[in-house]
Amino acid sequence: MTKTYVIGVGMTRMGKQADSTVKSLTQEAVDAALNDAGVQKSDLQGAYFSNATQNHMEGQLMVPGQVALRAMGIGGIPVVNVENACASAATAFSLANQALRAGDSDIVLAVGAEKMFSTDRERMFSVFDGAWDISAVEATKAQLLALGEGVEVPEGSTSPKPYSVFMDVYAAFCRLHMKHFGTTQTQIAAVAAKNHGHSVHNEKAQYRDPYTVEQVLAAPPITYPLTLPMCAPISDGGAAAVLVSEEGLKRLGLSRHRAIEVKASIIRTGSDRMAEDFTNHITARAARDAYEIAGISPSDVSVAEVHDATAMGEIIQIENLGLVELGEGGPASERGETCIGGRVPVNPSGGLESKGHPIGATGLGQIYELVSQLRGECGARQVEGAQVAVAENGGGLVGLEEAVAAITVLAR
Repeated sequence: MTKTYVIGVGMTRMGKQADSTVKSLTQEAVDAALNDAGVQKSDLQGAYFSNATQNHMEGQLMVPGQVALRAMGIGGIPVVNVENACASAATAFSLANQALRAGDSDIVLAVGAEKMFSTDRERMFSVFDGAWDISAVEATKAQLLALGEGVEVPEGSTSPKPYSVFMDVYAAFCRLHMKHFGTTQTQIAAVAAKNHGHSVHNEKAQYRDPYTVEQVLAAPPITYPLTLPMCAPISDGGAAAVLVSEEGLKRLGLSRHRAIEVKASIIRTGSDRMAEDFTNHITARAARDAYEIAGISPSDVSVAEVHDATAMGEIIQIENLGLVELGEGGPASERGETCIGGRVPVNPSGGLESKGHPIGATGLGQIYELVSQLRGECGARQVEGAQVAVAENGGGLVGLEEAVAAITVLAR
């Protein structure tokens, strides 16, 4: 099978950027990726453009990729628009990789951009309302919130809205995990403190202030057991990657020196499993498939970026990825195993909690971090000797789990 590589990555700073647009974020990320790869716009044979909220926020209902890329002088090539909720950018990356493996192209672009922040807070938070089955909202909400029943919620531990309804869902996932595995709020806070500590060294992160576990626990509540530093913020940002086949490397006259191999890049959708069937969680199934394709096991992973829309998400996903045993995500995090310098560093970028979560760019932001880690270019947040990296990116909800999961395995 044709080998594929990432030869260039680019990412904007994440955060609330009042003067940015989808076009400007796209251009900044793409220009950076092309410069990093050492290729020209004219070398590209196709582009996969990820965006999930411009329709809702601005009314750009169709062709957002063609509009954003044409504005920066990229046209005349196939442009595919991709929307897969929070997994949109990872899906764009996977489709770009598929095009190379199919032999249809040998140099392609994957890019995601999102302009989410608005002074209209109700509109801004309501963007998430379409990320599940809108024909069954109340029934779905009741089913999901029931997962958290049986755990006492302390008085005063829930904030008045507005916040995304998905924070209530994540809180229910937290309480389900607490019931079954004994996970504690302190362990969840340890994840948040670790990620905010990592972000201090990431100049592109939205938040760069360190927190102690005690400060995370004392922060304003969102919905128990989640406090504000445990939750990803609303963000603007863009990220991009240039991918090539072996033929593309030859045609460009590039060496393998800085090219990072794509060992696996897969997309999977959810199932109707029972809530307690943790071993068949969508991400666990996807991870097993990805490891088989890549020819690795979880013990081979040097570093991971996972979808921590809340700190609880990281605990759940490191278990699903097999980086720790089921039920051990909280204790392992509290012991420091997932810190830079620990047994298997997770979210050295700071994760979504502190790096930021511009939905349509998030998955490619993870790729940016992991490519940089595998090249040894991350400075104070570098994971020493990183050889194999895994990204996990999930999106939406159908039933009791994410609607879609994307797993990417990269290697030097």
